[in-house]
Amino acid sequence: MTPTRLHRCILRLASVASGSLLLWGCATQRVPLGREPAPGDITGRPGRPGLVVAAPHGTSDLNTGEIAGDIARRSSFAVVIATGFVLDGETRDGAGRRYQVNRPFEGVPGRPPAEEQASEAARRVYDAYEARVREVAQGPLRLYVEIHGNNHGDAAGRIEIATVGVDRELALRVKTLAELIRDAHLRAHPAAPRLAILVEPADTLRYNASAAKRDGILRLPPRALHVELPQAARLQWRAVYTGILAEFLAEVATLPSLR
Repeated sequence: MTPTRLHRCILRLASVASGSLLLWGCATQRVPLGREPAPGDITGRPGRPGLVVAAPHGTSDLNTGEIAGDIARRSSFAVVIATGFVLDGETRDGAGRRYQVNRPFEGVPGRPPAEEQASEAARRVYDAYEARVREVAQGPLRLYVEIHGNNHGDAAGRIEIATVGVDRELALRVKTLAELIRDAHLRAHPAAPRLAILVEPADTLRYNASAAKRDGILRLPPRALHVELPQAARLQWRAVYTGILAEFLAEVATLPSLR
């Protein structure tokens, strides 16, 4: 890569992400929507074939792009991070509209899927996202993990993991594994909150990723984990919980029933 091109890449990534994303180089795609590109980028890098961790809302779900990048670096998963894709900025009344990226719709974070609207532009964004996921998977997509964030008070004290291809028995095993890793890390960080971990279908979730399962990226893999993080895991205690998630996903990838 020439110095001029490298400089442009660094400037572009620095405008939407900090340190951890820069580690993943400059494999960035701007999505064309008619005459103009979409207001966002999709960054990807290959890793272990078949294993992908992704953040489709790396801007509007604060710090999820950085968390996905760090997880990939520590676990050798491939990574896809979408940044931007915001249609309307936040207002005093709440979040603005965005391309949902992991499904071909536009919508407002936190609102029911029934309120989302399909559009040709949203379809192009989704198609580009799916293509990047398939590209970095380097073959069949065996295990796909998405990192999301929410600010809902009802979910403030817990991490929710919606699933694809996981029955109740396996969900309980995954939950136990996550809790053991969480508790081991928290022994070194006693001030950090002990966030509960809920895993579908063993637990009932607020965020079950129904729209992405029906119309989006979660239709593709035989196994998937859709991880919803509260603010505590993405802001004040991000480093601690990123470490927990990285170790958890590295271990999950070795489970025979999730290979």
